[in-house]
This record gives sequence, structure tokens and C-alpha cells, in this order.
Amino acid sequence: MSLVVFLVTLGLTLITGVPVAFALLICAVMMGITLDLFDPQIITQRLVVGANNFSLLAIPFFLLAGELMNAGGMSKRIIAFAMAFVGHLRGGLGVVAIFAAIILASLSGSAAADTAALIAILLPMMRKSGHDEARSVGLMASGGIIAPIIPPSIAYIIFGVATNLSITKLFMAGIVPGALMGLSALAVWIFLARRENVPPLPRQEWPARLRALRAALFSLGLPVIILGGIRFGVVTPTEAAVIAAVYALVVGIFVHGELKVSELFDVFRRAALTTSVVMLLAAAALATSWFISIADLSGIVLDLVAPLVDNPKLLLLAIMVLVLVIGTMLDMGPTILILAPVLLPVVEKAGIDPIYFGVIFVINTAIGLVTPPVGIVLSVAAGVSGVPMHKVAMGSLPFLAAQVAVLLLLVAFPEIVTVPMEWLQ
Repeated sequence: MSLVVFLVTLGLTLITGVPVAFALLICAVMMGITLDLFDPQIITQRLVVGANNFSLLAIPFFLLAGELMNAGGMSKRIIAFAMAFVGHLRGGLGVVAIFAAIILASLSGSAAADTAALIAILLPMMRKSGHDEARSVGLMASGGIIAPIIPPSIAYIIFGVATNLSITKLFMAGIVPGALMGLSALAVWIFLARRENVPPLPRQEWPARLRALRAALFSLGLPVIILGGIRFGVVTPTEAAVIAAVYALVVGIFVHGELKVSELFDVFRRAALTTSVVMLLAAAALATSWFISIADLSGIVLDLVAPLVDNPKLLLLAIMVLVLVIGTMLDMGPTILILAPVLLPVVEKAGIDPIYFGVIFVINTAIGLVTPPVGIVLSVAAGVSGVPMHKVAMGSLPFLAAQVAVLLLLVAFPEIVTVPMEWLQ
């Protein structure tokens, strides 16, 4: 009965356009009534407990770091660095987009911010060179979704908080799969670019490359500081987020000189607005999770999928299909917060490594960012580029298919994730 109440309430509220955070709170109320546990004080207390989490503190600082990087010129220096070294290859601007997307992903973890930066800088050049406009935007949208997969990732922080898993382990486990996602999109672009017959950019000489490297040196140093500090236990992910924000602030103002003190208010305001949305959503979802635990929805789901528990890969495949479908209708954060606490006990019962499951779950939800009708990254790509959303969706299809193939490969061969994960940890 509790599972039916949860699904029906969530479905009706979302269909009628209720914001996800409030939809989750309504679910909590309805489940409380069903379980004869409803008390406004319980929901209030669970909201406070949900938001009062040290790990969640990393989110506002990584969001702020991303805003400071874009405003302080770090993002465009990364793109210029990639262009200096790989821009001369066939389909070079697309190759630049993917390499820059991988580097940017290791800076901020925001798919929307990375996509906007790539399109704003590279799309005018790709148009001028003669590349197909919709396909170019689709490539950069597909490159943008690497950000939640390669650490530091806000998605891993949310998953870790929702499931009580180690965020540090999730970070380390996401490096290789994130690189594979980027390389799969790159391989498809190179194949398609050969048919366009667009002349590549001139090869830059080594003095120009060294100047681009020198200009991007401070930007390239940030991933080393963040991941190195986390890997060797010097800092926690939350402390790394604070370091990233301060680093981006100092570099933007004092090193690059592009971030003006007068611009800081707008930068902080944008980061605060995004943070407020994420934190309210997290608090509401964690309040609902308390009722989910009391109702033992994981046990109910486990009973429903009991025939698949003895076949972990088939179970995992079924879950991935479910998450892909739900990802077309829900954003990444709500999908993680709603499904992860319910599904994790099921996959653990089947003997699946929970960190490995977290990584492929996040990959799955990241793919949902470029699938209509909700696809947040699609909306950002269409808004920044001026290309209609349906054309962006069509342009991203070849790259999306390659990234889904990577997801299926990771389901079939977990060692691709688990072996590097053990070595890095």
C-alpha cells in the first residue's frame, strides 16, 4: 500500500506541474498519513536534518567555483589550450570541444555551465568553418554531460548523501567512466566529420602552444589540487570545494585580472540561487526518504524483483532501463534522491558493488540531461546557441547512442569501473 501511495502521489503532483521539492514533501505527508505517523513536527525535523549535512556543504562551494571560473576567464583559457594542441586535427573544433569538456568537467562538475561555456566560445567558429550547426551543438551538449561523471561532481555528492556512501570513493571511481564517455562522443564526431569535408584549422607552432599552456596553467592546476588532495586524504570533498572556490576567486581577480570586484555580487547571487534550489530539493527528498525507510519500500521492491536478484547483470540492466525512462521526465537531482535510496539495498542484496552502482546510476541520469522533454542541458544548449531544441536533440542523437553503448559496456563488464577504482583508492 505504501508503494502505491508513494508512486501515485508523486506521479499526480509532477503531472500537474507541482515543483519537485514540494511534490516530495506532499509524498512525505501522504506516506505519513498512510503509516499513521503524520506529524508536522516530524516533517520539519527531517527537513532540518536533511539540510544540516556537512557533505552537502560542498554543493554551494562547487557551484560558486564554477561561476567564478567562467567569470574569471578560466574556462576560455582551457578551450584555447585545447585548440592549440588538437585544433588542427580533422574535425578539430569538435575534438577541441570534447577535450575541453573533459578538462572543464574536472573543474566544476556542472553540466549546464560547461555546455554554455563551450557553445558560447566554439559555436561561432564551428558555424564559420561550415560544420553542421545542430550536430555541433549536439556534440557540445553531449560533452557537457561528462561534468557530472568526472569528479568533482555534484551528482556524486547528492548520491553519497542520499545513500550514505563514501563521496571520495565515488569521485575516484568516476574518472575512467567519464573519460570513456568523452572518448565515445569523440569517436563518433571524428567519423561524422570526415563526411563533412570541412578543412581543419592551421597547426599551431610550439611557441603558440606554449603560450596557450602558460595561460591555462593555473586552470589546469585546479584539478590536480582537488583530486590529489582528495585522493591522498589531505582534504575532504567539502574542503576541496572551498579550496576550489577560493582558488578560482584569487586566480580570476589577481592572476587573470578578468574578474572585477564589482561583478562579485552577481556571481555570488547566481550561485546562491542555484544552491537554494538544490538544497531545498535535497532536504525535501531526505525527509521523504525517512518515510521510505519506515515503510520499507526497498523490501517491497526487492520482493517484486526477487527473480532477478540471482542474475545481477540482468537486474542491473532492468534498473538502467528504468532510470533511463525516468530520466526523460525528471532532472538528475530528483532522480537520484528518489530512486537511489530505494534501489541501493536491492542491488546490494544481489551482490553488486554499491560504489560501482553509484557510478553507472549517475552516468544514466547524466544521459537523461540530453533527452527530451525535460533535458536541462538540451534547454541550455538551445538557449545559448539559438538553435531550436528539437534540432539540438536530433543533432545529439549519434553521440547519445555512443554514450548509451558505453553505459551498456559498463553493465556488461563491471571491471572497467571496479579495477581502476580499487587502484585509485
